[in-house]
Amino acid sequence: MRILLAFLAFSASTYAAETIFLWNGGYPEPNGKKTNDSATAKIIVHLPAKPNGTAMVICPGGGYGSLVMDQEGNGIAKWLNSQGIAGIVLQYRLPKGRIYVPLLDAQQALRTVRKNAESWKIDPKKVGVIGFSAGGHLAACAAVRGHISASWIVETLEAKGKGSRPDFAVLIYPVISMEGDAHRGSKKNLLGEDSTNVGICHLYSAQKHVSAESPPAFLAHAIDDKVVPIENSRMFYAAQQKAGLPTRLIELPNGGHGLNGYKGPSWDKWQAESLLWLKEIKMLP
Repeated sequence: MRILLAFLAFSASTYAAETIFLWNGGYPEPNGKKTNDSATAKIIVHLPAKPNGTAMVICPGGGYGSLVMDQEGNGIAKWLNSQGIAGIVLQYRLPKGRIYVPLLDAQQALRTVRKNAESWKIDPKKVGVIGFSAGGHLAACAAVRGHISASWIVETLEAKGKGSRPDFAVLIYPVISMEGDAHRGSKKNLLGEDSTNVGICHLYSAQKHVSAESPPAFLAHAIDDKVVPIENSRMFYAAQQKAGLPTRLIELPNGGHGLNGYKGPSWDKWQAESLLWLKEIKMLP
């Protein structure tokens, strides 16, 4: 009986994931050519059995050199589903010298969620992003620059309420700045030859672009994180506060980068606190 009840409880919070490719036929580059890896950009859609209308596009970390799809992707989607939240895992393209590629994929993922909002039982005004480590940087960039698209994107992609600006952001031990003592691996993999270009480093330092029109943000970071220092989250939090936005930073006492392998008190705390915050800002019932 216990096994049956456990199976029914698990089944009630899960959905057969659907994979959707973001760029049909290849995404056009500024020079009119097609990218040879655009077919790898996709979302894995996890819908809850009892949806509450909220959705999150999930940006896994990996230093812009790989993607941690299990623990920071599909695993997060299953947790979100247990809370009635749609979890949309983004498998974004790695930059490989093309700075703009991850952000384009994140923006297209947000548009795709809103395009399918009715059939997925999602409120198009309750679509957020959640990101981890370098994925946190991508989520932060989507948040502060979500209304901006590369000039060669067809304007209709942003039309009819299917824009790419998220309604909120949840950033867990995120890379934020590309200036100063940025996470070297993420900076090198994202910016490539432009990693010493002051202007480019400023452009991709998310805290520099927070404004009153940016969405609210929740951040969680361990104070003993030696891979991506907590100062990243602190500077984004300060920028959000200065802009007068509803924001919260949870400074976790321990766990390092990855929060003790995605388990334990620090991991549990950010999950519980983020849900409370989402209720406070009216993104959860």
